[in-house]
Amino acid sequence: MKKELHSSLTAVEDNVSVASPIKVFLSPSLSEARTSFVSKMGKDSRCRSEYSICMHVLGAFHSDVRAKRAASALQEAGYEVSVIDIASQHPPQNEEDSDGISVEHMQMPSSFTATATRFKQGAMIRAAWMFIRSTLRLLQTRTDIYHALDLSALPACYVAARLRRKPLIFESYELPLHTLPLSEMSRSRRWLQALLTPLLKHMIPRCAGVIAVSPLIVQQMRKYYPGSNIWLLRNIPPYQVIAKNNLLRQRLGLGLHVRLALYQGALQTDRGLERLISAAAFLEQDSVIVLMGKGPDETVSRLEALIDRTGVTDRVKILPAVPYEQLLDWTASADIGLLIYSPDYSLNVQMCLPNKLFEFLMAGLPVLASQLDAVTEVVKTHDVGHIVPSLAPKDIGAAINAMVSDRDALSQMHSNALDAAQHEFYWEREREQLFHMYADVLARYKM
Repeated sequence: MKKELHSSLTAVEDNVSVASPIKVFLSPSLSEARTSFVSKMGKDSRCRSEYSICMHVLGAFHSDVRAKRAASALQEAGYEVSVIDIASQHPPQNEEDSDGISVEHMQMPSSFTATATRFKQGAMIRAAWMFIRSTLRLLQTRTDIYHALDLSALPACYVAARLRRKPLIFESYELPLHTLPLSEMSRSRRWLQALLTPLLKHMIPRCAGVIAVSPLIVQQMRKYYPGSNIWLLRNIPPYQVIAKNNLLRQRLGLGLHVRLALYQGALQTDRGLERLISAAAFLEQDSVIVLMGKGPDETVSRLEALIDRTGVTDRVKILPAVPYEQLLDWTASADIGLLIYSPDYSLNVQMCLPNKLFEFLMAGLPVLASQLDAVTEVVKTHDVGHIVPSLAPKDIGAAINAMVSDRDALSQMHSNALDAAQHEFYWEREREQLFHMYADVLARYKM
């Protein structure tokens, strides 16, 4: 085990010298951290040879791709990883082994875990009950480091870490408290946000390490929470070679001549899906927009009604989500990927760097995106797509038409996307940031 951890840390040190935009977030003390950590491992008088990590997520671990990716990476690096998650339906057993990771399920009613209802009636009571149960279970778990997976898991992990005097890692999937505009917040959500704002200013700087998903969110969190030890860890898939195919055309019964523009991911209000449906009226013949993903029933029904009302049933198709292990195969059967979010929706959207961008690149799809700062930088730097000039449906439709009709440009952007995925945007490279952060925490806490 000591040898595995030494090898992981050596790999981190070797990768720090690679030129990359993420280099600005790397600590200069890696050699010192590695020396201290390996020395400590050699002198460790405890009976066990592994450092243990307890991760907590207020949702199903098996459906949280980012959580599974981080847990597996840490487990492969030699850490003993356990996860406490929330199960809204009774699993076959309360505890299970997932590829060497111990997963314990806390039973909660579905209303506790449903995103659509979490902040409706009784939100404060739900939040308090979930916090109490999670805290008690975390306190009962023997671990060296707590790791809170997203904001909802932070309060319970923070209390447990402080009481047990253990370091805490906070992995923020988004910019905390800036995901929704005020106009879309329920009264209970506003109360909860008002309560959390000062609490986060207290808790986040006291975390041993904080993980953010885009360079702009790293910068913004450093402004909001001075003194925080914040690291960039982008949500990037493992490297894969994906063959071009026609899965989507076959599923939809479309000919090979039909050009497909794909949106994949959650079907929710901040993704600009209504705008894409309106843009379909301006598509040229034999071009189709595909919306593939999962969302609340009322959202899907509203989108279907808009498709009918707009008269674009032949140009917009909604498909259910596919298992993540199969997703990139489906992605590769489209011609371009769509990321048309409104930057004005929220600060989080404006600064986001979504995982679907990197999924598109891994599958070789050129990207048509709105003016999202972090996304725009990737698209322009690597010449892997275009940025729409405005969010007017007519302009979006025209941009799709222009992209799918220029076969030579599509071919070049396809090659550029595959090259970017192979040499920069792949998890095996990105996870070195995670290892580096843990080495830094272990060294600073003299564990």
